[in-house]
Amino acid sequence: MQQARTRWADIYDRFLASDPGMTRMRSALSTVCAVGLTLGILAALDAPVPILVTGALTAMVSTAAVTEPRPHDQALTLTLGVPVTLAVMATGSALAPYRVAADVVFVLLIFAAIYIRRLGPRATTLGVFAFQLFFVTQFVETRVEQLPQLGLAVLVAFASTALVRFAVLRSPPRRTLARLQRAFGLRLVVVLDALVEVAECGPQAPRAERAADALRRSTARLHTAALMIQNQLAVGTPDARTATAIQRRVAEAETAAERLAILVLRVLRPGAAIDTLTPHLTKARPSGSAIEARDRAALPVLIAELRALRVTIGPGPLHPPGVDPAEVRHQLLGYRSDEQLPDASPAMQDVFRTTGDFAHALFSLHLAVDGETPAVQDNPQAARSRQELKAEESGPAKDSIPKQQSPRIRPTTRTALQVAIGSTLAVVGGELVSPQRWYWAVFTCWVVFISTASTGEILVRGYRRLIGTVAGVVAGLALAALMGNTPWLAFTLAGLSVFGMYYTITVSYTLMSFFVTTMIGMLYTLLHTLTPGVLVVRIEETALGIACGLTAALLVLPVHTRERTDQLLRDALERLRAVLSQSLAQLGGESGGDLLDPARALDSALDSLRLSVQPLITPISPLRSRRRTALCVLGLLETAAFHTRSLAATAERVPSGLHIGADPRLVNEASRIDRNLATLISQVAVQVEGDTTLVRGPGIPTQLGVSEGGARPEDVNATRRVLRHLQRVDESIQSLARTLHLPVHDDS
Repeated sequence: MQQARTRWADIYDRFLASDPGMTRMRSALSTVCAVGLTLGILAALDAPVPILVTGALTAMVSTAAVTEPRPHDQALTLTLGVPVTLAVMATGSALAPYRVAADVVFVLLIFAAIYIRRLGPRATTLGVFAFQLFFVTQFVETRVEQLPQLGLAVLVAFASTALVRFAVLRSPPRRTLARLQRAFGLRLVVVLDALVEVAECGPQAPRAERAADALRRSTARLHTAALMIQNQLAVGTPDARTATAIQRRVAEAETAAERLAILVLRVLRPGAAIDTLTPHLTKARPSGSAIEARDRAALPVLIAELRALRVTIGPGPLHPPGVDPAEVRHQLLGYRSDEQLPDASPAMQDVFRTTGDFAHALFSLHLAVDGETPAVQDNPQAARSRQELKAEESGPAKDSIPKQQSPRIRPTTRTALQVAIGSTLAVVGGELVSPQRWYWAVFTCWVVFISTASTGEILVRGYRRLIGTVAGVVAGLALAALMGNTPWLAFTLAGLSVFGMYYTITVSYTLMSFFVTTMIGMLYTLLHTLTPGVLVVRIEETALGIACGLTAALLVLPVHTRERTDQLLRDALERLRAVLSQSLAQLGGESGGDLLDPARALDSALDSLRLSVQPLITPISPLRSRRRTALCVLGLLETAAFHTRSLAATAERVPSGLHIGADPRLVNEASRIDRNLATLISQVAVQVEGDTTLVRGPGIPTQLGVSEGGARPEDVNATRRVLRHLQRVDESIQSLARTLHLPVHDDS
């Protein structure tokens, strides 16, 4: 019985880790509850079916469209949404008998809804209200004489949404913060579990490769969770200062976890040149030599320390009995000062030092969230960590990114024109395919443009929607055949489909499309109008909407995938250059400002680039050479970004009296790297003026004097770490230049 409880608790913890703060769960539950409450009230008032449908769809839209973080802003947006919705309902009902006029107004609303997105999230939400609820009037075919009932349905729907959001499923900031902290801790636990498995497997295949793949996945999910948590800190913390402190500690813990994973893989696979956890190349490079005997002897100690480190985060199946987390933390923090390091290679000793850095990051996060802990105040290592935290400066960040020239046409204007023209084509084509179901084509044309910025992204989103729609049609027909004449079961499955739709909307667009189509099948089952022909029309209209959207994207102010990826690559390189220059300035004794915001800006730019290259690296892409190039560029840039982030984290922890970056040799090498980055950026921007050759210098000095006399071990380690990270950045930039066919010459 106890084993079953432990297993269930482990599954539940992993579920919480997959949804930080339970944001997706709360979003899906809010939608289902608001729709159910609206239907219940309207049914009790004996409202006819069109009013029920209008109320349910209004509740769905009003719940999902409001995305602002703070409750006050959400309430204001919902309040403004009521008159907008009533006006749109009145206009749509008046135009419902006049097909052509209604279609013209519909297209104009689509254009306006996209165009006003430049004004911020509130304008975006109000635009969604206008577009989708005008569509509801055309779908339900409402009439002017129904306006009193429609107004009642709208008021009930918005009231239900507000009641569910602010009362039934309300989450106080402190509770939200606790959930976010627990979710991040659980993600760290998963990474440590994967690290333990990798260390236990050793370098032996094939189990070792599976364990390494699990480690890569868990670390990537940790990164995603960290970004989600930092996006939620505005509503989960009592003030901006606490939010900034927690944001810094989350970033520090994430960087330490990634660095620890890379170092462990390097020890287990000597000579494999592992610089990033993402396997971008088609084949992993084999190990150059076997693991050293003394490293093999130290491996059980490392496994024990990783398990002990897990104790400081939370319970689980690897929790050793009778271990005090505070004592474990104190021992691990000692590794940062080279205390009790095992007799092993420098690489393995670096792993133990990074384990201490990981423990320090967790201790820092604990202090940022919970404040002082008397039980650990008297420990020297904990006291030193606390002093380092207090010594860190938190001045304003300096953004050295040059201002880019604004495009002649705003992205919102371009997208609005493309969606309007695509929707016009979808209206005409949809009417020809099916006068009763034309709206499916328009809706598909609308959604394929959401969160896309190039023709390639639209194509990828379109084919994913088509796959999800086809799978949903098959599932809908199969479920309808199995249910027979059982309305309550169809209603239950429709509710579950709504839940699945909003639960997976940020995870998988294919799954979201699947649940949407399944829900439609269940609704038609309730109305006794489900036939294979209806769902086939759904597929046809979906394909037509994708074709119309893609045609508009290709013909109206097109943004090609190459143009989009070049722009984002340039932005990522500029962010990389900014973080690198600020880190080196701080290492040289200058006041470089806070490095957290520039480092996170680099992360965001890299995430945007990953999304933009999806059309190139998707398995269905026929351009195999471009796919290999895109993977190589992405891998090299991720390597450079990882070492730059690590360099920034090291720079913030280096004592103020240790001016590593002031050494003339390092200054010269840093200047060369900066010039190489500037050349690379200008080449990507197609702004080549003069020489486009990168320079390979003598290399980063392997030894720099830390101080005269006896230097502290942690200072020596910090110096060596700075040099290693800078060397890896230099190598990545040169390799990136070669991949982009730029010459690299020796410095003569």
